[in-house]
Amino acid sequence: MSSLSPIQIPSRLPLLLTHEGVLLPGSTMRTSVDSARNLQLVRSRLLKGTSLQSTILGVIPNTPDPASDAQDLPPLHRIGTAALAVQVVGSNWPKPHYTLLITGLCRFQIVQVIKEKPYPVAKVEQLDWLEEFPNTCKTREELGELSEQFYKYAVQILDAVSLEERFKMTIPLLVRQIEGLKLLQKTRKHKQDDDKRIIAIRPIRRITHIPGTLEDEDEDEDNDDIVMLEKKIRTSSMPDQAHKVCVKEIKRLKKMPQSMPEYALTRNYLELMVELPWNKSTTDRLDIRAARILLDNDHYAMEKLKKRVLEYLAVRQLKNNLKGPILCFVGPPGVGKTSVGRSVAKTLGREFHRIALGGVCDQSDIRGHRRTYVGSMPGRIINGLKTVGVNNPVFLLDEVDKLGKSLQGDPAAALLEVLDPEQNHNFTDHYLNVAFDLSQVLFIATANTTATIPPALLDRMEIIQVPGYTQEEKIEIAHRHLIPKQLEQHGLTPQQIQIPQVTTLDIITRYTREAGVRSLDRKLGAICRAVAVKVAEGQHREARLDRPDVAEGQGYREHILEDTKPESTSDTTDLALPPEMPILIDFHALKDILGPPMYEMEVSERLSQPGVAIGLAWTPLGGEIMFVEASRMDGEGQLTLTGQLGDVMKESAHLAISWLRSNAKKYHLTNASGSFDLLENTDIHLHFPAGAVTKDGPSAGVTIATCLASLFSGRLVCSDVAMTGEITLRGLVLPVGGIKDKVLAAHRAGLKRVIIPQRNEKDLEEIPGNVRQDLSFVTATCLDEVLNAAFDGGFTVSTTPGLLNSKL
Repeated sequence: MSSLSPIQIPSRLPLLLTHEGVLLPGSTMRTSVDSARNLQLVRSRLLKGTSLQSTILGVIPNTPDPASDAQDLPPLHRIGTAALAVQVVGSNWPKPHYTLLITGLCRFQIVQVIKEKPYPVAKVEQLDWLEEFPNTCKTREELGELSEQFYKYAVQILDAVSLEERFKMTIPLLVRQIEGLKLLQKTRKHKQDDDKRIIAIRPIRRITHIPGTLEDEDEDEDNDDIVMLEKKIRTSSMPDQAHKVCVKEIKRLKKMPQSMPEYALTRNYLELMVELPWNKSTTDRLDIRAARILLDNDHYAMEKLKKRVLEYLAVRQLKNNLKGPILCFVGPPGVGKTSVGRSVAKTLGREFHRIALGGVCDQSDIRGHRRTYVGSMPGRIINGLKTVGVNNPVFLLDEVDKLGKSLQGDPAAALLEVLDPEQNHNFTDHYLNVAFDLSQVLFIATANTTATIPPALLDRMEIIQVPGYTQEEKIEIAHRHLIPKQLEQHGLTPQQIQIPQVTTLDIITRYTREAGVRSLDRKLGAICRAVAVKVAEGQHREARLDRPDVAEGQGYREHILEDTKPESTSDTTDLALPPEMPILIDFHALKDILGPPMYEMEVSERLSQPGVAIGLAWTPLGGEIMFVEASRMDGEGQLTLTGQLGDVMKESAHLAISWLRSNAKKYHLTNASGSFDLLENTDIHLHFPAGAVTKDGPSAGVTIATCLASLFSGRLVCSDVAMTGEITLRGLVLPVGGIKDKVLAAHRAGLKRVIIPQRNEKDLEEIPGNVRQDLSFVTATCLDEVLNAAFDGGFTVSTTPGLLNSKL
């Protein structure tokens, strides 16, 4: 004992009152400090102290007391533990508090409390030394862990100073713990013996099974399922790597108790593995002539899409192991992108599966969850393959341009491996954790625009533009597909309703303004519902008149009274028709059913004064005409732009006004005071109507320049002219995109002449022939030619080269 160097604690110690457990010498404990006294102790001694002795505290076990922050000091336990504060962590939420990591050094006895505020300090007497029992530190820590359950016993152990008293206290606790461990070991041994006995007698139970024991039936069913699952694994045609994983998992499954949560997870995983179509595929129908007829019957127009599908069939006929292409149909809503994908699967004789990607913001939806998570599942790709049951289906990735991004990852990045023909033959889902071959899957993506698709993902897909329909194409689609579908859905027949093509044209031009046919389909549905009401009312009244329990005169009088009301005179004319006469839908019926026309041709009215021009814009919903209005007033030479414009369009406006100012003398453009400086004492306001819609892009440059030229010259722009094109500071006209959609928008609006950049002349080949016959196209290389074509009689004062005016 004399050779040891025991720790000598100070004779005066600050007291830390804790109710979270009993700290024994040699053990470590975390305790929370939130009372006023303890907070003052930490702030004064631990945070401000610099010496080692300032980190030694006296820890006193204290029973939880609601009045711990009261003025009077609660009764203190006479025996405590001197502790070393190893770590202090503070926080201000939800209220100020500290967390201390303290290590017990030795026991002490309180001799006298010297002071109580701001925190208690006592004169203490050291009772033992930590070094006397160096091999008992681990035992003390274990007892410290048990102190939460045996708080009373732990306090008694703390009070026991001599070694003999400590042994008397701790030995009963250790004996109780040993007995508990023996009982647990005995229970586990019995459980293992029972499991071995059940495995040994299972074959006998199958033969000598006595009906009526539900537990035996459940066990036998589960065992039979495992045997069947193992048989499926052996007979499956999965690759060697996947087969090895399944064999390993089935061995683990046999050793697992059914009560374990991992049992169900492993079983679900194995069932998915045997259900996946590793080598099961359908045979493609490679009759190109039949495929062409099928595509023409299902879809009108869309020649580019049909051509690409037939090309794939032709190459597939020549080469059997052709990898599936990655197609992306880009076009406005309602043009049939999704239905084309379904028709492609029907043409090839393949299974079809649609995956909606709009709003998906978690990469696990594509790659799946890892099996370490609760509720993990495979991604949509693997789940889709399980659903269709073949490895060469047609997968439609709908709305790929509307993928999101979140803290759970970027699903667009996860699609890079799926849509890469050089990588998707070895696609690894996180849930499967083995490779699956996707090279035979025909992926078709749909999007409204490519602007929101990441460049890396866009590079992996073959983009096929699907433009909007012309009026003639919409009429054909309506009478080939939409009207028969609506009649079938509403229980009507062609003998009950007739919709002429003239009426369909009125619906297209006056009640809808879209690139696709969804609104047209809804309007036709509204007409069918109104006719269904008429037909049902007529059948009801005829049935009432034929009832035998109603007197003939009474029934006749009721019919006359109902049908002779003044407000229903127009209705009785239709109802009085014989049943075999169909209801003809004309313009007057349209007005009664759909209300007044929503869209009227207002172009000529809008261009009745200088400072207005018509531009052409492209949107994800298709092409649109866009009015540009300008006005001038006295001011300080400021240019005001309104209409929720983007930065590029604002720059186009500044380019246009700068070009006009530099060419004002050439065109004799002056402000209100007659000066060639157009902004001298003059403010200009440019407005783009439909202010709630965001507008941006460079294609409005020629329209803005024409609008300002009309404003300063006082001349009217031709009311049947629309234009598009980017301009430069030198007055050159540069090419733009979306020519077909823009030309179709001008055609829908009833315009007759379209001004486009000369370098876009090649895009006119995509315009349908009937549209080219109705429109006159002017191709321009500079603003001089644009102004000459936009105003009657030309605009150029001096001699300028003639413009190219072609009737295509």
